[in-house]
Amino acid sequence: MNYKINQHNNSFNIEKPEMKKIILILASIVLFSINHVMADNAQLTATAKTVVRIGEQFQLQYSFNAEGTGFQGPRFSDFQLLTGPNPSTQSSVQIINGKVNRNVSYTFTYILRATKEGSFNIPAASITYNGKKYTSNTLTIKVVKGSTPSASNNNQKEDENDVFIRAYINNTTPVQGEQIIITYKLFTSVHISNIDDSKISSFKGFWAKNLFGSQEGYPQSRETINGKEYIVAEIKKFALFPQRSGEITIEPGEITCVAQIKSASQRKSSDPFFDSFFNDPFFNSRYQNIEKQLLSNSLKIDVKPLPTKDKPADFSGAVGSFTFTSEIDRTEVKANEAITLKYSLKGRGNIELIDAPNVTFPPDFEVYDPEIKNSIRAATNGVSGSRTFEYLVIPRNPGDYTINSVAFSYYDVSSRKYVIIPTPEYKIKVERNNGASTNVTYSGVSQEDIQYIGRDIRHIKESPQYDLHIKGRFFFKSGTYFLFLIIPMIMFIVVLIIRRNHVKRHSNVALMKTRKATKVSKRRLKTAHHYLKENKENEFYVEISKALWGYLSDKFNIPRSELSMDNVKDQLVIKAVNDEMIHQFINTLNNTEYARFAPGDKSENMDNIYNEALIIISKIERELK
Repeated sequence: MNYKINQHNNSFNIEKPEMKKIILILASIVLFSINHVMADNAQLTATAKTVVRIGEQFQLQYSFNAEGTGFQGPRFSDFQLLTGPNPSTQSSVQIINGKVNRNVSYTFTYILRATKEGSFNIPAASITYNGKKYTSNTLTIKVVKGSTPSASNNNQKEDENDVFIRAYINNTTPVQGEQIIITYKLFTSVHISNIDDSKISSFKGFWAKNLFGSQEGYPQSRETINGKEYIVAEIKKFALFPQRSGEITIEPGEITCVAQIKSASQRKSSDPFFDSFFNDPFFNSRYQNIEKQLLSNSLKIDVKPLPTKDKPADFSGAVGSFTFTSEIDRTEVKANEAITLKYSLKGRGNIELIDAPNVTFPPDFEVYDPEIKNSIRAATNGVSGSRTFEYLVIPRNPGDYTINSVAFSYYDVSSRKYVIIPTPEYKIKVERNNGASTNVTYSGVSQEDIQYIGRDIRHIKESPQYDLHIKGRFFFKSGTYFLFLIIPMIMFIVVLIIRRNHVKRHSNVALMKTRKATKVSKRRLKTAHHYLKENKENEFYVEISKALWGYLSDKFNIPRSELSMDNVKDQLVIKAVNDEMIHQFINTLNNTEYARFAPGDKSENMDNIYNEALIIISKIERELK
């Protein structure tokens, strides 16, 4: 067999078809050999962390070093499946000294969340390759409470202790009904935003009162733990009142947030000053936002029963520290006149759960249900305030009557004993009503159902008889008659014109908001600058956020509830704003979200944010013009 191979311009030309057949045969042999070797070494391997904490998300990966098909993953009964299996493939071919090596690997990734404490087995997965079924190894994962012990082979860059949440209780051994305070604190050493604490609200076995209410922002402080500095924010605080005795477990509270984590590659130089400068989030975009689900620790409360010794017979469950008083507006009245009797309860404890006192009135008194007035304060140190029970009573018959003393009893948490507070008794003298009065007089209570008793129907006085007859002009078809017909038509036309002008002006509201967007935003920035000078951090960031997002809402006529980073970017692109300006504006919005939890000098961060917001709004306004 003769072959002719011509070399020209560093390329080879094969002119004989027999040569092509030989090359194809050799290639098939090589590929068959590679596949045969890979089939002998094929292996499906499962890997995951061996110790995780309750609520933690972790990866479970299955790696197969060949081109397999029909992957069958395990069923997860002890873990929550968030996503998966997510497949990925890697392949490479190497020719070294004439020897061909082809490497292929398949990876199937699951994201799981640990939901309960204990040791759990993950069954084997399977995959098929060249008609043969391969199974993986099984895994045992231990789920613990609190922080996960660090593994020596953990190569992840992210530190799980960068952000976490803890629950604290001021008293773990209260008596039934005693007020205790639980506080949830968020610890972070990175920038966070979009905090969702709506799932911290269920306390089985307790009556709960939110002590923060609808306040904006979180009280913040700084704390060093194991040599690491954290910004600490109190995100939730509740007053809890146990409704039964025995051991009660407060389940872990859950929050979600977005944490800004440094990417693996960071600028490094020999100068530590420039390292810290370029790695600052205000100048470095090499950060990634990661949504974090955080679970607090659980708490066990040992609730003691109220003592039975010296327990008053009329004790109704009041626990705390209280005062109890009464007052009456008058003790001498006439029959069918009203009396107002008030009982006032003041103090600290489960005051909202205390019912009206049991008052015994004389049978000749008509008594209405008490009007209850509450003045309850939910402060950071607990629940306190006052309740007033106001009774309206009407004596119907004359005589001398007595309203007996009322005893209010409660368990005092400071002295650890029962306290009884009696009110004075009231002697009521009721005189006969001579009927001259036409009104019932009373104070303090609005009551529509008060009736007089013993009044007869008065004599009906008849009117004198008059001889009536028509005299003068008729109103029908008179000038006044027609005028009254025309006036409503004229008024209708005037109202129609006014309405049309109003609708026309209303249609231009969007335009007016667009024109005033810059003016409104600068007024808010002026308010923010005022808070900046007074070092009021929470108020400052609220005004800055309102200035930026309010400017966008007014400028593009988009409701604030529908604003997002994506549609803001789209609107700026539609308005032909250049990419660099759009990037600066988005960065300013992000920086405003993260700066509240940013490490470093708070005043300097606030000043940087204020200058960024002022400059970028001015630049965007010039671009849009």
